[in-house]
Amino acid sequence: MADEPALDQAVFRSVFRRHAAGVAVITAAAGGRPVGFTATSLTSVSVEPPLLSFGISLASSSWSTVAESPYVGVHVLGEHQEPLAATFARSGADRFGPATDWAYGPYGVPLLRGVPAWLVCRVMARIPAGDHRIVIARAIAGDPEGPGGPLLYHQGGFNALRD
Repeated sequence: MADEPALDQAVFRSVFRRHAAGVAVITAAAGGRPVGFTATSLTSVSVEPPLLSFGISLASSSWSTVAESPYVGVHVLGEHQEPLAATFARSGADRFGPATDWAYGPYGVPLLRGVPAWLVCRVMARIPAGDHRIVIARAIAGDPEGPGGPLLYHQGGFNALRD
């Protein structure tokens, strides 16, 4: 550990730029104020019980709400939703403004409309991981029947699957 060399951050980031990842938006609310962010770290953890995980930076403007909220919304974005992904990724953006089609869903979770799939989840754990937290959540409601194929993030940009 102490004798191991530190990997250059640029190398680490370059390796993961080559890893294609699905794009999701995570939402939460506290005191009636919705927050959300774009995530490419969404992972299925277990089917029984239905658990998932995602990472969130401690520097994220959404962290303080996600840190306290018992529930989160997980939205799988479609290839037609690159602008939505960009809005939720941009610091200082009006993420829940007039351009975003959304409503409060079960347990007061902000749900985005028009996504290919969504889940409402109960937060089970927030695990320290460097400058992030890994959130483990149990799915309690959802809909997998929305429109569109998946939006992917690869080499620093949004992409769609090509047939």
